[in-house]
Amino acid sequence: MPITELLERNAAQYPNDVALVEINPKIQETKRVTWKEYELIQSTEKESYRREITWSVFDEKANRFANYLMSMGIKRGHKVGIIMMNCLEWLPIYFGVLKTGAMVVPFNFRYSSDEIMYCAKLSQIDILVFGPEFIGRIEEICDELSKKRLLIYVGDNCPTFAEDYKEAVANCSSVKPDVKITDDDEAAIYFSSGTTGFPKAILHKHRSLMHSAACEQNHHGQQRDDVFLLIPPLYHTGAKMHWFGSLLSASKAVLLKGTSPDIILDAISKEKCTIVWLLVPWAQDILEAIESGRVNLKDYELDQWRLMHIGAQPVPRSLIKKWKEIFPNHQYDTNYGLSESIGPGCVHLGVENIHKVGCIGKAGYGWETAIVGEDRKPVKRGEVGELAVKGPGVMECYYHDPKSTKEVLADGWLYTGDMAMEDEDGFIMLVDRKKDVIISGGENIYPVQIEDFIRTNDAVHDVAVIGIPDKRLGEVSCAIIELKKDYVVTEEEMNEFCMALPRYKRPHRIIFADIPRNPTGKIEKPKLRELYGGKGLVEAQNLG
Repeated sequence: MPITELLERNAAQYPNDVALVEINPKIQETKRVTWKEYELIQSTEKESYRREITWSVFDEKANRFANYLMSMGIKRGHKVGIIMMNCLEWLPIYFGVLKTGAMVVPFNFRYSSDEIMYCAKLSQIDILVFGPEFIGRIEEICDELSKKRLLIYVGDNCPTFAEDYKEAVANCSSVKPDVKITDDDEAAIYFSSGTTGFPKAILHKHRSLMHSAACEQNHHGQQRDDVFLLIPPLYHTGAKMHWFGSLLSASKAVLLKGTSPDIILDAISKEKCTIVWLLVPWAQDILEAIESGRVNLKDYELDQWRLMHIGAQPVPRSLIKKWKEIFPNHQYDTNYGLSESIGPGCVHLGVENIHKVGCIGKAGYGWETAIVGEDRKPVKRGEVGELAVKGPGVMECYYHDPKSTKEVLADGWLYTGDMAMEDEDGFIMLVDRKKDVIISGGENIYPVQIEDFIRTNDAVHDVAVIGIPDKRLGEVSCAIIELKKDYVVTEEEMNEFCMALPRYKRPHRIIFADIPRNPTGKIEKPKLRELYGGKGLVEAQNLG
């Protein structure tokens, strides 16, 4: 059945139960926050600190927006874009689009005006819904953007070039639209993260969305009394598909607009959250805040917190070891997925396999995996190859891009571009992105292996290893290292630390600098290559 029926079921069976809570900690006094924050979620919201809606209100809001869209001629085959920060309106708008039979197209909130225009043309959207944070960016392109598209604004003080969302839906019916939706209908277009170039438009059908919900609940066992803390951006498949487990179990979710350790722990404590999905930087920040004494766990009620899981990037073993020392009763899971495989879950570690931390796990619920060579035939266990996945959540195609589709899809298999290997027990270990592998003097060097080692140094907050040009070897490894606050380490000391690595894995260059990450926590290596791949390296060394 389509994912919209889960919302309608919850509204019928649990109409007065809270479905979503929005917390905006930026309104609170935050002077005691002195460490670096990863501002991946930002907001101009200045109304109430905490808002909530029930399942019945959630469904009614979705119906009102669907009926408004249909009055504007939106139907099956049309596409509605969303570029908004996480807020209480986000998911009702998303489901409102789906209820019309049209496709929903979430946009990355970091897109510039040019990128918004590029993705609007690529996905051929008919309507763009945007929030107050994007007025400036939309205004820059509104003349071109509005030629063939309706612009809808969600927030106070609607700009003159857009329709006001509140006024538009105020008098619309809250009755479910009379539209039949099937699992075979096209549901959503998501954009690739763009860490390797311009984003691609990824087309999914309703069956993909529904399978992600079943997969998530199978892995993490959401029940009616669970409370999920959702921090990452909803435009991305990861956050939304993890939330689909809450949708399937009709359990509450908390949308948190803040990423500092005390804000996260305060929300877990006050909202009695049981499941928290973190990105690596946030988990690192929490551990550092606890270890430094900036956060005291006695200030929070955390006994109900049963599961912490991480995805979107390789997870250092050292991080989880420290986490379990501080939170010994937590279950832990690693999730692996791509937007092309409807987000998280095509591979996962499993809470029962914490002894295998460092691996991404085995095939997830309803999925198959294979490790293949350049000929796309399976390699021997223990050999490095490309990870391929197959299952109900594989995308239909890259929208209007048959060439790119053919490069990654064949016979139902999605070739991920990630290099991996299976250990003796069949657990998959991610080695690196295929495009990130460093070939130095004919030797393949996998940056993730070096990064994992460097992260074991107590002074290291974050690290990224890239290849830089070398006349003799073609390219050599360069480690960009971000130190923890108040730590001082010299290049000579870090080189000495790396002597424990095999000679060919030792970084040839070390640079101390900040590590840029995108909103889903992935290291932006193209940006680092641009900064340090040639001239930038010389400049960085001169500055150092």
